[in-house]
Amino acid sequence: MIEIFTTGGTIDKVYFDALSEYQVGPTTLPDLLRENNVHVPHRVTQLMRKDSLELDDADREAIRAAVAASDATQVLVTHGTDTMAVTGRVLQSVAGKTIVMTGAMQPASVRASDAEFNVGFALAAVQTLPPGVYIAMNGMIFDPARTVKDRAGARFVAES
Repeated sequence: MIEIFTTGGTIDKVYFDALSEYQVGPTTLPDLLRENNVHVPHRVTQLMRKDSLELDDADREAIRAAVAASDATQVLVTHGTDTMAVTGRVLQSVAGKTIVMTGAMQPASVRASDAEFNVGFALAAVQTLPPGVYIAMNGMIFDPARTVKDRAGARFVAES
């Protein structure tokens, strides 16, 4: 059983019109998985609905505690991309589990989103990687301890 925790971020953002502010809405992950015919045993738990820039140490501890308390050894966490690596570093204190974090640069609700690809890639990664914490974005696997978001390039890069 793969445990999937959602925390919000761009993947779950909802825009009401071209001029409106966004809101982080209810997770779309169960619909995305169903629409893509995903049959791997999983359960989805929405932990919070926050932009990752709004996450604080208490939120990161709540994510860490939920992952640590899960009976699953394979855990996928959807997360906003701006501070994904920060939370990934906190999750490195959880031993004996394969933890993969992913998100999207565009909301799952928009046609040109990378959400479906990233979630599918992360689902494959969590089933095949050894225990540890990883970021799975845009077809690449990163170590959160040595990764940063390249805002201009809209991608993750390994720190040099």
